[in-house]
Amino acid sequence: MKVLKLIGGLIAGILAGLLIAAIILMMFTDITASEFIANMRSASAAKAALAAFMGVVAFVVSLAILIPAHEAGHLVCGLLSGYRFVSFRIFNFTFIKERGKLRVKKYSVAGTGGQCLLSPPDLPLEKIPTGWYNAGGVLANLLLLLVALPFFCLDLSPLAREVLAIFCITDGFLILTNGIPMKLGGISNDAYNMLFLNRNLMSKRALVLQLRTNALIQDGLRPSCMPDAWFEWTTDINFRNPLEVSIPLMYASRLIDEMKWDEACERFTELYSHRGDIMQLYVNEIACELAFCMMITGRREEAAALLDDKLLRYITDYSKVMSSKQRILCARALFLENDRPKAEAILHALEADARNYLLRGEVESDLAIMNSFMQNEDGDKSI
Repeated sequence: MKVLKLIGGLIAGILAGLLIAAIILMMFTDITASEFIANMRSASAAKAALAAFMGVVAFVVSLAILIPAHEAGHLVCGLLSGYRFVSFRIFNFTFIKERGKLRVKKYSVAGTGGQCLLSPPDLPLEKIPTGWYNAGGVLANLLLLLVALPFFCLDLSPLAREVLAIFCITDGFLILTNGIPMKLGGISNDAYNMLFLNRNLMSKRALVLQLRTNALIQDGLRPSCMPDAWFEWTTDINFRNPLEVSIPLMYASRLIDEMKWDEACERFTELYSHRGDIMQLYVNEIACELAFCMMITGRREEAAALLDDKLLRYITDYSKVMSSKQRILCARALFLENDRPKAEAILHALEADARNYLLRGEVESDLAIMNSFMQNEDGDKSI
């Protein structure tokens, strides 16, 4: 199946390269669509393959330049607005400052090619700036586009002109998808956040708290050690708004850290009942923690039903970057599979690999919880 997907992706890339080459030639030369097709028929297979290959390579290289530039724009504008550096991720590689030194760790979020996380300045909510932080990525892409466009005035070879045009088209696409207010896969883009956060203080508060708690967790602090005022339970929210959903989700997640299993199970059950409105990434996280709470509280048949192949695949995929997924796999081995040696192996592997995880506070929490339920030989809820 993976081989078929690879072949399909290669064919799609070649076709996309040919299509982009055709569009560029028609935009910047006098050639017509019929003339392009006629030329392709008469051209050698080697030339056609080279044009398609260069189109794909140019697109990949463009993304490798433009995505880091976009995140660097957020970083620069955020720092100029008084924010503090927390992490800078490009694809699966994340740069963090740990004990005064810059370190690189692996971390990924589905649907994103990069992410710049900063900690907001210590100001009253209404005075915390969010505009420049959100605008920085688009501004960086606009700057690169302005630098690249004058090169069309040079006497470039057709191949070089194709590469330049693909770069500009890719950059223009990123500018439009981030600069026009919209939601992509349920997630608000930069422009949407710029407009929306100024009008919705609940969403702005949620964003500020997410950034602050993330910074502290990365520094090694557990949610249970953070101020109570940061966490509140409310379902009087728009469940289609990921920022608003994060408010009760943070509350329920903190209950896990506090090992208040029954209340956590109740809260995650309520959140899961709104899964039709919540974006899929959050639904997956809610389902994971609900299944864990069900295992801990003895509702093992319900937990097994929730942990279907799709959710288990999600848990496995993220187990290398999120220690909470190792906690769930450990609980599954102990409570559902009755395999204590397997559960112990998962626990010991996480203990050995703890320093490689990005969120140190989350690792501390998960290890404490795992050690707690592992102390009970039978794995019942009286831990």
